[in-house]
Amino acid sequence: MKVMKWSVMALAVAAGTSQMAVASQQSESKGFVEDASLDLLLRTTYFNRDYKDGAGDVRSLGQGFITTFESGFTQGTIGVGVDAFGLLGVRLDGGSGYNYDAMFELDSDGDPVRDVGQAGAAVKFQLSNTIVKYGNQMPFMPVLAYDDSRLLPQTFTGTLVTSNEIEGLELNAGRFTADSSMQSSSADDNRLKSIDVLGGTYQFTENLSASLYFSDVEDVYEKKYANVNYVMPLADSQSLAFDFNIYKSDLDSQTFGDEDNNTIWSLSAKYSVGAHAFILAHQRVSGDSGYYYDLGDGGSAIWVANSYYSDFNSKDERSWQASYELDFSGYGVPGLFWKTAYVYGDNVDTGTGEGKEREFFNQVQYVVQSGPAKDLSLKLRNSIYRSNDNMRDYYSPDLNEIRAFIEYPLSIL
Repeated sequence: MKVMKWSVMALAVAAGTSQMAVASQQSESKGFVEDASLDLLLRTTYFNRDYKDGAGDVRSLGQGFITTFESGFTQGTIGVGVDAFGLLGVRLDGGSGYNYDAMFELDSDGDPVRDVGQAGAAVKFQLSNTIVKYGNQMPFMPVLAYDDSRLLPQTFTGTLVTSNEIEGLELNAGRFTADSSMQSSSADDNRLKSIDVLGGTYQFTENLSASLYFSDVEDVYEKKYANVNYVMPLADSQSLAFDFNIYKSDLDSQTFGDEDNNTIWSLSAKYSVGAHAFILAHQRVSGDSGYYYDLGDGGSAIWVANSYYSDFNSKDERSWQASYELDFSGYGVPGLFWKTAYVYGDNVDTGTGEGKEREFFNQVQYVVQSGPAKDLSLKLRNSIYRSNDNMRDYYSPDLNEIRAFIEYPLSIL
């Protein structure tokens, strides 16, 4: 942790010598009510996971209501405000035997509940360009990232400090002591003891940025994360982007026994030309185990290139990706976007032999651009996952998965 603290401090000092602080956000605050917003997101989610061995197939259909309120800050040297949310998910299909328990938890009889709901709030304070928030919130950092990939979002309870005192530099520090999963009405069904986070991101130039983060999940693991992202402009409407991510985890020996540490890294190159983008990526895992996440740090705390249905994060795994993206706005259909990817992984140490896996991924999304249904979003994604015998027993059997989302945001205030 000491090394990480000095790294972040050095980053801040370097930034401070090159650029002055930006104008104060607090001095521009209009008031608690004047800057307030109230939004409602209607989300319909359909989930279907078809296992090829015929056992344990799951499907679920739910309607979500995600209400968020964000106040402005009171005027003065220190501004005060409140953020709040209300979550409700109603099960429309997926009864006993088919329910997907990442959308609806099970009752005492082992049947899926009819609905899940939760409400939360956080008080916030702003001084200059620094915000301190305490309460229920949805943090999104490389080492602590809430999951919002099903019906309702994951939430955490704790304190987070976000500072933007120096132009181009964002620093984060926080401590959280409760973790509520996406399918639960409980405020801490994951029984988090605590997680401490520290880090930041600095935008060196318009095309170059870097991040350093550290986290400590009590009795689970410590993590260090680094990222470098560089975009190289080429001719008109062309660019080449490189993105490097790395996690180094030190696991708690009392929890994991002899599994001491692991490292996962990925490097991707993306060539964009007009409406098209071509991506190549390589990812590797090394150490005493595979890369663990969502054990107190959120279901999205895996910011690496080859993360789809499979994260290709098993012990000693090597994986390669080739993908393609198409923005149909270049062909007269703004709001329509398609991505396809193929990822292959091998060299997995399963304990019984080499594990191999592959995934073919497709996702299409359309956002209505105008009219009464403006901002209505339709998204359909499909994963076809296959593996060899060693990998099926170690990670996952073969499957075909479909996820469909309909989202309609409403601005109430």
